[in-house]
Amino acid sequence: MRLLVMGGTWFLGRRIAEDAMKRGWEVSTFTRGRSGTDVPGVQAQRGDRTAVDDLRGLATKGPWDAVIDTSSSDLAPRDVLLATSALKDVVSRWVHVSTVSVYQDWPHHPLSESSALLECPADADSTYGYTGEGGSPTVYGFQKAGGERAVDRAFAGRAVFLRPGVILGPGEYVGRLPWWLNRAERGGRILAPAPGSRVIQPVDVRDVATFALDQAQGVLPGSFNVAHPEGITFTRFLETCLTVTGAAGDPVWVGPETLSANGVKQWTEIPLWRTHEGVWAVDASRATAAGLRCRPVAETIADTWAWLRSEGRPVPHPRWAEHGIDPAKEAAVLASL
Repeated sequence: MRLLVMGGTWFLGRRIAEDAMKRGWEVSTFTRGRSGTDVPGVQAQRGDRTAVDDLRGLATKGPWDAVIDTSSSDLAPRDVLLATSALKDVVSRWVHVSTVSVYQDWPHHPLSESSALLECPADADSTYGYTGEGGSPTVYGFQKAGGERAVDRAFAGRAVFLRPGVILGPGEYVGRLPWWLNRAERGGRILAPAPGSRVIQPVDVRDVATFALDQAQGVLPGSFNVAHPEGITFTRFLETCLTVTGAAGDPVWVGPETLSANGVKQWTEIPLWRTHEGVWAVDASRATAAGLRCRPVAETIADTWAWLRSEGRPVPHPRWAEHGIDPAKEAAVLASL
C-alpha cells in the first residue's frame, strides 16, 4: 500500500504516518518543513500545497493508492481544488479530514450524514461565507464545505469524507484538554459548567488515525461523522482530570445563565462547554458500523497528561492561547456566586 499524507509531522497527520509505517505501508508526506519533524522512515516531500509547480512536482513522485489529507483546515476551497486537480491522475482514493462544521444545522440540532451541508463553490476563495449571529454558521464551516466540493469534483466516487467534531489526545495543538488538565493540577475551586450530566463526544486522535487508514485501504466512497459513540459526562471528565493529575480540586458547578451573565465565553474560556442542542448530538453510528472504535475518554485524558508530563506542548499554534479562562476572571466569577 502506497500512501501520501498531506501533512504528517504533527498531531493527526503524524499519528497517521506513524501508524501507516507500522502497517508496513510505503508512506510519503508532503509538508513545507516548517512545523514538527518528519516521522522516521517516511519519504518526506517538501513543497507548498498552494503552489501549482510544487504540486506538479509532487505528482511526479506518484502514483499512490490513497491520499489522506490532514492539512486543509486553513485552506480556501480553491486551494484544495488545486491539489486534487494536480493529483487526481496519480491517486486512486482521497480521504479528506473535514469537520462537523460543514453542516447547516451544527451546532443547533442533532446531526447525521443526511443532514444538509452549507453551500460553497469548489473554487471559492478565502473570503467566501459569513459568520452568523451567535457564531453559527461560520466562515470556517463554509470554507470546509467548499473544500469537500473541491475533492468531490476531482475524486467523485473515489473520496471519503471524515467529519470529526473535537479531536483530543497526545500531541493536541489546540489546547482544550491540556488546559483542563493544567487547571485541575492547580486545584482549588474550579469553575465548572452545569449541568455536569451533559455528555460530550470528543474522539482520540489515535482512533481517528486508525479509522482514516482503514478507509484509505477501503474501496467504497462516503461520508462519516467521527464522534465518540458513548462519550463522557462533564462531571466524569473533570473528575478524571483531577484524578490523573493527583489534584485536590473542588468543582463549582454553575449554570449557563450565570456564566453568560458574567461574560464567560463558551467553547474558549471554558473549553468543550457549549449549550447548543446539537453540539454533542452527532450520530456516529455509520462510522461505528464501518469500523470506528473509540477508547474510553478517560484513557485519552490519562494518556494526554502522561504526554504533557514527558514531552510538553506540541508545535506552537495560535489557537493554544485562545483556550481557558483567566485565573483572575475565574476567581471573580466564583466570588460573585
